[in-house]
Amino acid sequence: MTILEYGWTPSELGFIPTMQPGLRTLIVGAGEAGRALARDLEKVSEFGLAPIGFLDDDTSKRVVRRLPVLGTLADLLAVATVQRVDVVLLAIPGLPAAEVRRLATAAARVGASVRHLPSFIALLQRDVVGTDLRSLEIGSLIGRPEMHVVSAEVEEIINGARVLVTGAGGSIGSELCRQVSGFVPERLIMLDHDESNLHRLQLELTGEAMLDSDDLVVADIRDARRMHQVMADTRPDIVFHAAALKHLPMLERHPCEGVKSNVIGTLNVLTAAVDAGVARFVLISTDKAADPTSVLGATKQLAEQAVKWASTEDTIVSAVRFGNVLGSRGSLLSILAEQARNGEPITVTHPDVTRFFMTIEEAVGLVLEAAHLAVGGETYVLDMGEPVRIVELVSNYARQLELPDVEIRFTGLRPGEKLHESLFSTTEQPLPTAHARIFSTLSCPVAPDFGAGLQRLFEASSLNATDEVKSALGALLGTYAQAAPGPALAFPAPYPDDY
Repeated sequence: MTILEYGWTPSELGFIPTMQPGLRTLIVGAGEAGRALARDLEKVSEFGLAPIGFLDDDTSKRVVRRLPVLGTLADLLAVATVQRVDVVLLAIPGLPAAEVRRLATAAARVGASVRHLPSFIALLQRDVVGTDLRSLEIGSLIGRPEMHVVSAEVEEIINGARVLVTGAGGSIGSELCRQVSGFVPERLIMLDHDESNLHRLQLELTGEAMLDSDDLVVADIRDARRMHQVMADTRPDIVFHAAALKHLPMLERHPCEGVKSNVIGTLNVLTAAVDAGVARFVLISTDKAADPTSVLGATKQLAEQAVKWASTEDTIVSAVRFGNVLGSRGSLLSILAEQARNGEPITVTHPDVTRFFMTIEEAVGLVLEAAHLAVGGETYVLDMGEPVRIVELVSNYARQLELPDVEIRFTGLRPGEKLHESLFSTTEQPLPTAHARIFSTLSCPVAPDFGAGLQRLFEASSLNATDEVKSALGALLGTYAQAAPGPALAFPAPYPDDY
């Protein structure tokens, strides 16, 4: 049975508006559990989920609790596409693991997240505080509606292709693997230097973790010969390069390591990819690369420049800049949740600090869009609206989770941190693309002695010469200026009443 046997198609049914605010939620299972969840979600809008209908294999069910049964479980992709579903809620106890994986893969193709009944009930009972990002009203946290940016053209370049993801076990890398797998590539090669990350990822994607697949590759991007070996063996069509060191304070203390991973490692992967005939190469970057004041930002801007400098006409190279990603490991909300669970003050660097935010689904959608939009040399940025003041995000977060008496402690900006981030540097001009909410920019041509400057930087990093590395970064990047240390603000501050 499919949606056709219900007497309608997704396009005929049309878009169903919701009667309450929240993430558009499709409930899988119109039985007792599904009906109970729909009732509770309708009664308590603070959960942030707005049900639009059900899927159920019992075709005698047409309307349940005034919500339509939109099709069978096999119709999930079609329904989720037309209805612009944000969350798929599995409300069938004992659903086989293979079916859960199939549904999760279909949901990933439209950027929707999947929740299981037991974890959702725990969330409603407040046994978990803030561990499920999707329980929150995302729009009120990031200051704009969440976007799904994955278009139909993405399937055209991924379906049947060989795709390699570096840093596959990380937050962005693993979400890339989940969404790419939904477009049915010929092969998905997942590369990471951490075998535990690969073990976890294989378990998530396949339900097994035997670690016996040739598609799981343990390798270090700093090893140039190993990268050539991997590319020669796997011959990918598309490479998504997500592997990097990304914690700003750590790289301020260990800049040589930042250069070795974020610049040398990136060039190792690109050079090997070009030699293997890879058609498309997408670099994951950061908004900290725009007019950088930190080693993290400087190494990522240099990576953007270096891959375009080293690419050839046969490999289309592009980069994608993110703001702060909500939902990744070590991200702001996960830290806030941990502090709230422990009854500790919420730490914020500065009362006026702002950041651009996006969800992990938005970030990965942008990466996939860049893969098909690029013609060569572009850096892509999502229109992320206005920057969000961190104290306002904290207050909204606390309000939604009904956390009383939250205390904020200001710690002061750390070395290299900006008070406000930019999406584009002062020398870059935002350019429109075929997607109304995605902009691009082209890097300025590099100086004639760029290669020699890279060599000096690499030699300094190999000697672990911290001062020489920072000096070489400044010489290569005229826009790199180390930020002055922020003022000391290590005093407790009460939770503001007007936030």
